[in-house]
Amino acid sequence: MSESPVPLDLQDFILRHIDSIAQIEALLLLRRHEEEVWDVTSTARRLYISEQSTEEILANLCNDGLLACGDGIYRYAPRSPEIEQMVARLAETYKSNLIAVTNIIHSKPRRIREFANAFKLRKDRG
Repeated sequence: MSESPVPLDLQDFILRHIDSIAQIEALLLLRRHEEEVWDVTSTARRLYISEQSTEEILANLCNDGLLACGDGIYRYAPRSPEIEQMVARLAETYKSNLIAVTNIIHSKPRRIREFANAFKLRKDRG
């Protein structure tokens, strides 16, 4: 069996924080333009996806500490140097091993995020 071009710690990061290709594209778009602020409409236009999907993607990235958000404005601002370093590695790996990264994303059961979010909602209400 051949070894994956994506290191295990990066695979784990992808599985924990990235749910779709659109989400990785959003994260990397805001990273490439980290000096800019974004709203849902401008991000959706750049990604060619609906504003509803974009809003959910940006909210998930904010909740995971990958973006800063407030008052409908988003910007790239990882909550720690370790996350910044992991996102930098993700960007390089995505550029050089697109298929391997997308395979990891597509292998992730979509229900995991929904299940985790159900507990967040309950916790927030209490």
